[in-house]
Amino acid sequence: MAMASRPRTSTRDPEEIAHRLTVWLATRLPGARATAVTVPVANGMSSETLLFDIEHPTRLQPPFRACALRLAADPSAYTVFPVYDMVRQYRTMRLVAQHTDVPVPRVLWLEEDPGPLGAPFFVMERVEGRVPPDVMPYTYEGNWLHAASDGQRERLEAATIGLLARLHDQVPLEKAQFLTLPGDGDALHRHVTAQRAYYHWVVDGLPRSPLIEEAFDRLAHLWPRDPGAPVLNWGDARIGNVIYDGFEPVAVLDWEMAAVAPREVDLGWTLYLHRFFHDLTVASGGRGLPDFLRRERVEERYARLTGHIPRDMDFYTLYAALRQAIVMLRVAYRQAHFGEVAVPADPDTLILHHDSLRAMVQGGYWS
Repeated sequence: MAMASRPRTSTRDPEEIAHRLTVWLATRLPGARATAVTVPVANGMSSETLLFDIEHPTRLQPPFRACALRLAADPSAYTVFPVYDMVRQYRTMRLVAQHTDVPVPRVLWLEEDPGPLGAPFFVMERVEGRVPPDVMPYTYEGNWLHAASDGQRERLEAATIGLLARLHDQVPLEKAQFLTLPGDGDALHRHVTAQRAYYHWVVDGLPRSPLIEEAFDRLAHLWPRDPGAPVLNWGDARIGNVIYDGFEPVAVLDWEMAAVAPREVDLGWTLYLHRFFHDLTVASGGRGLPDFLRRERVEERYARLTGHIPRDMDFYTLYAALRQAIVMLRVAYRQAHFGEVAVPADPDTLILHHDSLRAMVQGGYWS
């Protein structure tokens, strides 16, 4: 299983965005100018990030100096997701900041009008630190997390699971009702129904994935008898969305997938997204990080912190792998749209982790 080249992440002109940002900024902070506008190399393929500094005639105190901007994806650029609700993300970050000690960047301004930059966006403080990379993944040799000691990685793991525990325990559910997904049934049914709808959107007019559809069938067989009370889920709960100072979290990012769901939805995503990168590394001949974020240790740690023993984790890790597969299929079809890859006869091969997903469907992955 080879690592694919990184697909393009934007069709926008950074220089034009920088000019328009300066014009908009003057309406919020007269006399201010956006300087040193950059697009991170590891910019995502969903909402885009721009980094900039604020220059102003008067002396500014942080965070009105170093900022980050999250901009909804260009709707003409074959987006990875069908909807980019920046208001929802903004409200989620404010909610987490108000009710928990989870380190969330301070949000400064929300702009719902797509006119200034071509899409809605919000501005937040920029937090300095380092992030475990996706490309090349942190499971490969040559990056800071792989080079760390076992004890340092254990510190990072413990602190990160602590973030999840506090998020799930500290946000009052009644305050998070705007994150309840539409539809009928309990929170888990609604979450899975939303993923089915996303899959059908991805394959509309394109080859369907037999493997993804088998995974949905397997989910029905493994469905939890009692999903438990829902909580606010981060949604994209993985270490690649955390900024660390040393090995301690200082900022939790990317709240666009936040939802009301069982705790195990976040836990399954945290566990499987590490395995996703680890498996890719092993398949490429590397050792990966087999002793990092081990399933049994994460489950035990979370239970100690919250008093909630994770249940039905075969279901939730399969669900995470299935959700990642839908994203991977959309990314591949996006690459095909831009002429970067060809669509093969078997669309399942477009899913980087098709082997591990198939093993999960067959019940042999974790053994």
